[in-house]
Amino acid sequence: MLAQYVYPSTLGLFRIIRHGRRWRALRERAELGRFENEHSALDALRGEYPRARLPARLERWRFVPQLALIHERASDADEVRWQLEA
Repeated sequence: MLAQYVYPSTLGLFRIIRHGRRWRALRERAELGRFENEHSALDALRGEYPRARLPARLERWRFVPQLALIHERASDADEVRWQLEA
C-alpha cells in the first residue's frame, strides 16, 4: 500500500492516497478523482461531501507513511476491512 491520509467520518472512511506523482481522493472504495497535490484532493472531498465535516487542514487527518504499511499479512484473505467504532 501507499502513503495516505485517513479520516473516519459518519459518512464513511475518507482517504487521500499517493499514487505515483498524483493523489487519489476516495470515500470508502469510491474514487472521486486524481489530483496534482494532496490539498486539491482535500478540497474536492470537502466540496463533494460537506455533510462529512472533513477537516480543512491535512494536519488534522491521520497520515500513514508508506513504510508503516509494509508488513507481512497475518492471513491469506484477499482484503482487509477495518471496522469503524461508533
